[in-house]
Amino acid sequence: MTLSDCCAPQPSSTQASCPTCACSGKSVPLVTLKALLTPAALATLDPAETYRFCADVACEVVYFSSTATYGQADVKVPVFQKDERGTTPVCYCFGHTRAGLEQAHREGQAQAIPQSIQAHIRAGRCGCEVNNPQGSCCLGNVNRTLTVLRDARHA
Repeated sequence: MTLSDCCAPQPSSTQASCPTCACSGKSVPLVTLKALLTPAALATLDPAETYRFCADVACEVVYFSSTATYGQADVKVPVFQKDERGTTPVCYCFGHTRAGLEQAHREGQAQAIPQSIQAHIRAGRCGCEVNNPQGSCCLGNVNRTLTVLRDARHA
């Protein structure tokens, strides 16, 4: 996977609304659900369905289809968009957490993190489709988190 492949916008033609919060959800590759659902939830997965990711922080639903929903308890890892603890990954492939980004920001080393992730992506080590619950590149989450930290410092 190249940097451009990993970070390319995902197709949005399959967007639909979360049945719980009515927020728009992005299509997620089936391999993401297969990798991240708990065994009990995985046993109910219908591979013929199209699943979407609900990013609304206030909504319990993580994945939904026209016939099923899976909540945070059904996913093996904390979901960045729904769990604001410091131990929650922002970058699932390379282990960068909210607390780690905050520390790097305080120490003036924040920009080294996206640069490191980009180097890993270029080297073909990115596995966001199976590690990140949103099924797409984590780099956007990392950059947005660092921007929020930078903006809060200058406010």
